[in-house]
Amino acid sequence: MLSKEELVNLALTDIESFNREIKNANGSIDLSETDFSGSSIEGAEFINVDLTSSTFADSHLTEVKFDGCDLTSVDFTRASIIECSFNESVLNGTDFSYSKTDYCNFSDADLAGAIFQGADLTNSDFSAAENLNACRFDEETIWPDNEYLPEDFDSNYASDLSSLQDEDDYQQSDY
Repeated sequence: MLSKEELVNLALTDIESFNREIKNANGSIDLSETDFSGSSIEGAEFINVDLTSSTFADSHLTEVKFDGCDLTSVDFTRASIIECSFNESVLNGTDFSYSKTDYCNFSDADLAGAIFQGADLTNSDFSAAENLNACRFDEETIWPDNEYLPEDFDSNYASDLSSLQDEDDYQQSDY
């Protein structure tokens, strides 16, 4: 079995060899706390991989499979995520702030605590996602059409406790 550093190098330079190594490992790959920031990855299959606390910030990801992964607290801020799948993955506390997530699938993904502030989620499918009501987003978040959202999810932004202001910080203008 290859070391973590060797696997990361393969993911960035030789996708076919990387995918073969992941498949042969049968779900025992630990790439937690790995820095993929600023990388361009196409066609990788991170299937059943532990990526806890890794970062893909400012990355360009195309047709990447994150199926069955532990993506707890992963940083996808400002990433371009195109045609990727997150099926049956754990995305608790995962940060998608200001990312562009287009044509992605989140079937049976656990999104409790995921952060979508300022994210563009156009055309992505969250219809079978779990715990989307427990995610954070703001008025700048662009959601897909309602047919791609769970029936019980309300994509209208409402201020929550994190947006409360002290009376001293909020003053009405007299003008």
